[in-house]
Amino acid sequence: MARKSVAVLDVRSSEISVIVGERGVNNTFVFKASKTEEYDGYDEETFFDADKLSEAIVRAVSGAEQICGERIREIFIGVPGAFYEVVPKEQVVGFPKKRKIGQKELNALFTSGREEREGFRFIRVTSMIYKTADNRRVVDPTGLSSSVLSGILSYFYCSEYFMRIMDDVFGKMKIAVRYLPAEYAMSSYLIPSETRDEYALFLDVGFLSSSLLVLLGNGVLAQKTFWTGKGQIAARIMQTFSVPYDTALALLPKANLYAKSNGGIVEFIHRGVSYEIDTDALVETVKEGLDELCEGVSGFLEGCSGKELDFKPLYVTGEGLTEIRGALEHVSKRIDRVCEQLAPDLPYYNKPSMSSSIALLVMAAEDKHIEGFLYRFIYVIGG
Repeated sequence: MARKSVAVLDVRSSEISVIVGERGVNNTFVFKASKTEEYDGYDEETFFDADKLSEAIVRAVSGAEQICGERIREIFIGVPGAFYEVVPKEQVVGFPKKRKIGQKELNALFTSGREEREGFRFIRVTSMIYKTADNRRVVDPTGLSSSVLSGILSYFYCSEYFMRIMDDVFGKMKIAVRYLPAEYAMSSYLIPSETRDEYALFLDVGFLSSSLLVLLGNGVLAQKTFWTGKGQIAARIMQTFSVPYDTALALLPKANLYAKSNGGIVEFIHRGVSYEIDTDALVETVKEGLDELCEGVSGFLEGCSGKELDFKPLYVTGEGLTEIRGALEHVSKRIDRVCEQLAPDLPYYNKPSMSSSIALLVMAAEDKHIEGFLYRFIYVIGG
């Protein structure tokens, strides 16, 4: 693969995607390949069928390599919220005398809070806020002089179960792997840093699972995954109207939550089969599914004490709500909070369903760039 290119694996709860791209001019991206494969998804702890997941990954990687005409040798894997934990910690390190803060001092602070967690492996650490000896609170202390450096940090730990599956499938393909927390990647890409400096709320609504994050600075203060999404709403429709699951999914865009009345019984034809659907009952069924998500969001936010989150808008992305007319407004009303939908600010990719793939590509490119810079500094400039 070309030196500037990066490859990412985006693991959603109904499909996986392999994307290859590189940074262009003016912070744009050049997309060289993209291949998506459906699979069975996952529940609270495991994939429904790990073998079929592995097969889907192999097909997606092979397809992406054929499209871009390059061999993938390293891939960044987006870990969904169901398979990683965030541990916030306040850490302090002291120095023998006052010194200028650089990467060495930051690394000492980050390392001080790492711990062994049963069933998990450390994958990343970020900062919410730093504080120097004179109690200055800063987002980036680099270049400041201090004898003490403290920080409120976010440590990310990935499930051993998830990593074993990925290490095995990519090991057989002789592809090196690295792990990125997917929801954190999305939130830091979609929400401006100045907004996150004063706390921000982020919700990724997927097919089978949704994750809610409380953000502060460049880190995550709290995170929760709920087992609700577009797929569960479709399951309610399937049960209510006694229709096949694929028909229930096709009915989702027919629910108009804006309308006071949807016109009673209508004929709905799917795959050549005709169904009589009570549109008002369809809307009520969809609302019931959305209410389950709203209850989870409200309950989690109530548990996050402090007035800092009062009146903060909820930024929403993901494929879970986009097909349902009025869904975002319904969620906003039920949780009594302004909801704003986010999507990548890129032509042709400006859809909430693309948020995770683009955000992972951005984070992977940034990580690779930083590592390249450090390598050049240490081994070229540093002699």
